[in-house]
Amino acid sequence: MVYLTRKEHFNAAHKLYNPKWSKEENEERFGLCANEYFHGHNYEVYVTVKGKPHPDTGFVMDAKELGSLIKEKICNVFDHKNMNTQIALLDGIMPTTENVTMVIFNELKQYITECELHCVKLVETETIYAEYYGE
Repeated sequence: MVYLTRKEHFNAAHKLYNPKWSKEENEERFGLCANEYFHGHNYEVYVTVKGKPHPDTGFVMDAKELGSLIKEKICNVFDHKNMNTQIALLDGIMPTTENVTMVIFNELKQYITECELHCVKLVETETIYAEYYGE
């Protein structure tokens, strides 16, 4: 089994805020991330596929095609958007790094057919990232 990873990036804003809680509870739990005016990150998304290299091309998947898929289905949707208000894929979902990683995985999985989607890793900051391998 060979694993191939493609890295892309997007910039997006969000806030962590549970509408069931008071403003004070949100600020206590989420700190600056509950800022009513939102805040942004320069996200890096790593998408790893796995499979056996094709005998004619030597590719598990064409990396250029994988990059185009990530750009079309994820980066073009998320880039320079407010994840709380502008992205249909996140309707009703708190846009934590963990949840966004799962949403990206599930969105891409349906389009990867020549091999298997192994993992999505979403880097929010130098010190925070999440990985999701599917259910």
